[in-house]
Amino acid sequence: MTDASAPTPAETTDEDVFEQKAVRLAKRERLLAERTDAAGGAYPVAVPVTDTIPALRERFASLEAGDETGETASVAGRIVFSRNTGKLCFAALQSGDGSRIQAMVSLAEVGEESLQAWKELVDLGDHVSVTGQVISSRRGELSIMVTDWAIAAKALLPLPNLHSELSEESRVRSRFLDLIVRDTARETVVARAKVNASLRRTFDAHGFLEVETPMLQVQHGGAAARPFITHSNAFDTELYLRIAPELFLKRAVVGGIDRVFEINRNFRNEGADSTHSPEFAMLEAYQSYSDYNGIADLTQELIQNAAIAVAGSTTVTWADGTEYDLGGQWDRISMYESLSDAAGRTVTPETSFEELQALATEAGVEVPEKIATHGKLVEELWEHFVKSGLERPTFVMDFPLDTSPLVREHRSIPGVVEKWDLYVRGFELATGYSELVDPVIQRERFVEQAKLAARGDDEAMRVDEEFLRALEHGMPPTGGMGMGIDRLLMAITGLGIRETILFPLVK
Repeated sequence: MTDASAPTPAETTDEDVFEQKAVRLAKRERLLAERTDAAGGAYPVAVPVTDTIPALRERFASLEAGDETGETASVAGRIVFSRNTGKLCFAALQSGDGSRIQAMVSLAEVGEESLQAWKELVDLGDHVSVTGQVISSRRGELSIMVTDWAIAAKALLPLPNLHSELSEESRVRSRFLDLIVRDTARETVVARAKVNASLRRTFDAHGFLEVETPMLQVQHGGAAARPFITHSNAFDTELYLRIAPELFLKRAVVGGIDRVFEINRNFRNEGADSTHSPEFAMLEAYQSYSDYNGIADLTQELIQNAAIAVAGSTTVTWADGTEYDLGGQWDRISMYESLSDAAGRTVTPETSFEELQALATEAGVEVPEKIATHGKLVEELWEHFVKSGLERPTFVMDFPLDTSPLVREHRSIPGVVEKWDLYVRGFELATGYSELVDPVIQRERFVEQAKLAARGDDEAMRVDEEFLRALEHGMPPTGGMGMGIDRLLMAITGLGIRETILFPLVK
């Protein structure tokens, strides 16, 4: 079948679209005028449907060319290809999952009046219901030999050309069209659903409970990030869209929910690029009587199970055809040791601020003075020297103390905390901690963060008295982790972040 009416992108102009819309509006008026019952018109409340297209394709997968089944079915779908001849019209109906079936509208089966109405009223993009015998055409294409048909929804605008790729900008701005015309778009939605289901299965197997925590907060916290600010008329107060659920999930742990997780949206008023979005889906989990080693084991299991759910294996194939192995036991490297090896000089928690500044200057690493600390310099230097060389999934362990205000100090290495970041595909996918549960030390850390905020650091945290009061009631030793769902899809599919989000924020 051929596409009978959609122009190529080069041929499509605003004038073309305007003219096509005018023609289709006239057809809509005719459909409405000729309506005889509730099932007619351009937008009926219901149409006959006895089977789905994918169900029919599965049921009759072994049908040979030219076979007839003797079974009648009614299916509905969107017309994505159409070819009209004198006494026989062909159309491809597409379901939401992208599967298709051919509709054959013949003079012999529907009569002259119905055939002429099909030719005059049906366009590419319309939803139609067709009823007839399920057959295989002479070319072996599963088909409905139509005896009755009805418009299910009249499309007033034409579809884009199905033979030409939409630009990325068009895809994210008009995702509804992307889903219609591109298999990968639909497959990504399915993959995301499989990932979320897999995460929940793995957590359930480990005895975790899923909860929901506030997105509107009187005080932002739980991460180093710049918040969105809004105003509540009901309370006449300034509120923040949450940057992380951490401080509320820890309250749940204090309350006795020993294994808890949440999958929900976070908002950070920062830049947008191929790995960052101002609004994104986040997983956070906390396990009492565990630590950052135990939570790393759990994170690896979560990701590997998610890969299997999508790809059937821990070896995934990215959009560009590259195979990437998420299997096996992942490496765990020290931040300070790996930086020392890559920079060719020893860097430790005792290395002076001045030495780190000198190394940064030499390497061309710039850190704004208002946020420059020992830890910030170490992390920026590590990204410069080490990050790009990581090929396999890798846990980078033991971060500087002053950049991790919610993390427990290392049990044996002074000046660092028990924190890891997981790097996959060259970007940070997840982070995990041995959580700081001492309320006295936590207060001291918050105070230091408040000083950074006073110096102009928009990402610094504030003193959260309610959270401190919860800690003062006793929080058990706990391992915690956070992971971006969008980035997990990136790791499994090889797509950019705007492709993994169904409706990303666009200007």
